[in-house]
Amino acid sequence: MDSVHDMGGMDGFGKVEAEKDEPVFHAPWEGRVLAMQRAMGYAGAWHIDHARFAQEQLPPLTYLGVSYYRRWALAMEKNVTERGFVSAAELEAGRAQGPGKTLPRKLTTDLVAGLSRSTFYRQQQGPRRFKPGDRVRTKNIHPTTHTRLPRYARGKLGTVESCHGCHMYPDSVAIDHGDDPQWLYTVLFEGRELWGPDSDPSLNVSIEAFEPYLEPA
Repeated sequence: MDSVHDMGGMDGFGKVEAEKDEPVFHAPWEGRVLAMQRAMGYAGAWHIDHARFAQEQLPPLTYLGVSYYRRWALAMEKNVTERGFVSAAELEAGRAQGPGKTLPRKLTTDLVAGLSRSTFYRQQQGPRRFKPGDRVRTKNIHPTTHTRLPRYARGKLGTVESCHGCHMYPDSVAIDHGDDPQWLYTVLFEGRELWGPDSDPSLNVSIEAFEPYLEPA
């Protein structure tokens, strides 16, 4: 979707300043938010694309005005209430007020120790349209829901570098329309194609793009 979260290539935000000796977490609650997010994912409550989409729907002033993990926490609140795991009243009270909804997968301490990141690879549903070396153009889409195609790379000419097989399609997963497996490519763009003639001529940018984002050039 088109919102303030899609900040790639936007002007006016200044230089990214790296914090010297930055800690993993700036406060203990940030670590707890990360743990809760990972636990809900492992338990099958939602996918990473649901978490991303929930953040994208935050009001722009909220998104820009809170910290990284505060966005995570707000997105989690949205997902747990919309999916019926807690009510808004329970969040306000800080305690359960009725029977809880069962998670798709029971999470235990011994199970967590053996867990690894799940794969997004899926069985192909048909032949791929593109191969390395093909010239493609990204579609100039403006969906009202989640997409992994950034605005700065829409309607741009690039070259397919590689194909990574079929994967869950985030645009479909985020709105509960199923995995909808799609071919995933790495596409190379010249800096001048993305940023105009004043761009550094030596700059190239590669992005991962799903097949529905692409058309033959």
